[in-house]
Amino acid sequence: MTAPETLDPLKTAEQWKLAGRDVALATVVETWGSAPRQAGSHLVIDGDGNFEGSVSGGCVEGAVITEALDVIQSGKAKMLDFGVADETAWRVGLSCGGRIKVYVERLV
Repeated sequence: MTAPETLDPLKTAEQWKLAGRDVALATVVETWGSAPRQAGSHLVIDGDGNFEGSVSGGCVEGAVITEALDVIQSGKAKMLDFGVADETAWRVGLSCGGRIKVYVERLV
């Protein structure tokens, strides 16, 4: 049995644009400390809230999708900054804190 084909969010973005969808692209541009995705990771979101790829996971990903829908409507790119301090991370069961910056832009 072969592994399923890995989907490329950039190829998905291109396909969605060609199909006439409104599309935003979120890209991890910087990380510090503990971060589930490395710089250069992508999440593509369409105007209906469909998405593919990943920039973090959990509540951060939900927040990025919400912001991406706003970017699609306004056409104005955003730089998002998410982080958790080491002390806070320990209280919620994480081993250490971290920070990520995500750039969200509408594709034209």
